[in-house]
Amino acid sequence: VQLQPSGGGLVQAGGSLRLSCAPSASTFRWNAEAWFRQSPGKEREFVAAVVWPGGSKWYADSVKGRFTISGDSAKNAVYLEMNSLIPEDTAVYYCARALRIIGTPRNSDEYDEWGQGTHVTVSS
Repeated sequence: VQLQPSGGGLVQAGGSLRLSCAPSASTFRWNAEAWFRQSPGKEREFVAAVVWPGGSKWYADSVKGRFTISGDSAKNAVYLEMNSLIPEDTAVYYCARALRIIGTPRNSDEYDEWGQGTHVTVSS
């Protein structure tokens, strides 16, 4: 299953972007959907996750209050609404899905399917 993220681009500080991720085809019932990001010279880091059933949401401290993750089960899609963007948010953003979370949804090792990444650049 190929995950297809979209919605990245260039935005000024204080602006907003909405990232979307939908698989080309999927019959799986995912336990969790998440977004991670990687900046140049840094390791990939957790951004946000939603865990099913129930839809509990997890956020990195650096984005809490500014980013919102949501899912659309009818479209089998996951979104990341990013507001009040700052230059430190500049990164390649990856969507990911996990069949089963054993530990914490913050851990990238828990995820089975990954998108190819979409670039987000925030100018100051």
